[in-house]
Amino acid sequence: MTKVLIDCDPGIDDALALALAAGTSLPLAGITTVGGNVGLGLTTANALALREFLDLGDVPVVAGCSGAIIRGPIDAAEVHGTSGIGDVVLPPATRPVHEGHAVDFIIETLKASPGEITLVATGPLTNIALAVRREPRVAEWVRDFVIMGGSYTRGNTNPAAEFNILTDPEAAAIVFGAGWTVTMVGLDVTLQALVTAPILDEMRGLGRLSELLVPACQYYGVVTADGGPALHDAVALAHVLDPSLLTLTPAAVDVETAGVHTAGMTVVDFRLRGRSPNALVATGVDVAGFWKLMLGAYRRLGERLG
Repeated sequence: MTKVLIDCDPGIDDALALALAAGTSLPLAGITTVGGNVGLGLTTANALALREFLDLGDVPVVAGCSGAIIRGPIDAAEVHGTSGIGDVVLPPATRPVHEGHAVDFIIETLKASPGEITLVATGPLTNIALAVRREPRVAEWVRDFVIMGGSYTRGNTNPAAEFNILTDPEAAAIVFGAGWTVTMVGLDVTLQALVTAPILDEMRGLGRLSELLVPACQYYGVVTADGGPALHDAVALAHVLDPSLLTLTPAAVDVETAGVHTAGMTVVDFRLRGRSPNALVATGVDVAGFWKLMLGAYRRLGERLG
């Protein structure tokens, strides 16, 4: 199984994506953090606490950029809570953050294992953009690059833009123009994989793990028999574990950085119009297969954690 380096901003859905990784024994090369859903101090503290709670071993957790390259900070504390993980209370971490900066760690880790590591970004793309700017060969060294972000239809933070892209549109523009193929897992598919009441009931029986899963999902949105919150970031990581879950369509993607009302919009051209594709855009998801993967991983992790 390919090693994975996760760049994230925990964040409820980031936390539940990390739980998916823990439940599948996905080999992690590292976890890097960025300011996004909440500030960098909290996203890093959450990553450190989750590393221990989820029994992820000695995976390095490395702090990165606190804000966007150019723009002022925004966050999603109104969605994720002031702590970033809603009402969840995790034991404080006992092991420290890894020394150094996430941008350097990303470059050095990929350089040391060219073609072996899949990079997954589930937060704003600031760390990734600066890594590519500093060392363009990063785009050649990755095995695959998957993001949770964007949309080929509409946004969520505003009518045009998804949160991760809106937080740092300039970084996203750099990333999509870096010469690699970006696998873009956007709102169009993540909003199809919803936590429903029967799924939440399965999560309740997972012992210690349920102390993370259940309050996180309930804080994230109202759960009913037919619908509930989407675990956006977990869908991107699920694609790495089982590529058959998503339908991917080649496209040319540009990121709007100048628009007054459309900054952060991912402009997706499936027709290509004489251009070469720079992305594989998720256009369909096997919802039943996604939840089979998720709940199976959570059951295994729940048994291990007790």
